[in-house]
Amino acid sequence: MLKRHEVLFNQLNEYRNHLLDLIENVTEEMADIVPEGFTNNIRWNLGHVFLDQYLWIQHLTKEPIVIPEGYSEWFGFGTSPRDWNSNPPSLEELKTLLSGQIQNIRETYGERLEEEFPETESGMHTIAQVLVRTIFHEGLHIAAVQSIRRFL
Repeated sequence: MLKRHEVLFNQLNEYRNHLLDLIENVTEEMADIVPEGFTNNIRWNLGHVFLDQYLWIQHLTKEPIVIPEGYSEWFGFGTSPRDWNSNPPSLEELKTLLSGQIQNIRETYGERLEEEFPETESGMHTIAQVLVRTIFHEGLHIAAVQSIRRFL
């Protein structure tokens, strides 16, 4: 694996570990609070980070990725916990999925990071480019979780 790919996976792991550290002492009840002025809760942010990373890879590669049932309805772009009609996954399930996701991506796509795909509307055409985008996205949601934690 190229040095720049190692750096990319190190950054992915660093951001993910930071997110998981932020929720270490969060309870199920705390994860469901939507503070005044917010549109989502901690549980939504966690599920959205997990889903978004796979959806962008899938959008680029056009290859199927197994995503747990209901995740798009709970955590997709534009969704909100206020609209949930069924019980979302537990914090433990989300933590487990988030903990294993980067390694799964590394094992599945690590040797294909520079493979060329048809360009997305955002101009991305490699998995490495998509992962850079998802690092930025995860950072936004880390900030959201930090902000929500201040109100708990």
